[in-house]
Amino acid sequence: HRLILLPVVETDLTMAALSNLPEILQPKDEDIQMMLSAGVHTGTRNSDSMMTEYIWRRRNDGIHILNIGKTWEKLILAARIIVAIENPEDVIAISARPYGMRAVLKFANYTGANSIAGRYTPGTFTNQITKQFREPRLLVVTDPRTDSQSVKEA
Repeated sequence: HRLILLPVVETDLTMAALSNLPEILQPKDEDIQMMLSAGVHTGTRNSDSMMTEYIWRRRNDGIHILNIGKTWEKLILAARIIVAIENPEDVIAISARPYGMRAVLKFANYTGANSIAGRYTPGTFTNQITKQFREPRLLVVTDPRTDSQSVKEA
């Protein structure tokens, strides 16, 4: 992974895009630096037409660089939705993908939510007879395509 530092001018543009957020939800410089050092901005070579508004630019090697400002806005939106659920056990985080399993388990550990890491058993949300039946108020998935069965049932 390569760390790409944005010039001050472009960082200011990113901050200007976040001006619609209240002051308390504005990212601090250390938040942006942590996101950059974690590689949150690094995308893939493939891009979907629905992703164009989130892509900032494309590197010479074809890798897309994501807009940190848009990423921050979506993180804040997700956090506000998750906090709105009174009982954290009503939130279920799911990942069938190997790279998302650790994140789902950590999320569940730190928030008190439930997790399903690995294969999702069909009927978990619809078949009330089974032992593992659950009724989530909020479903967090790492990949809607891979976890499509759970999304359909929820």
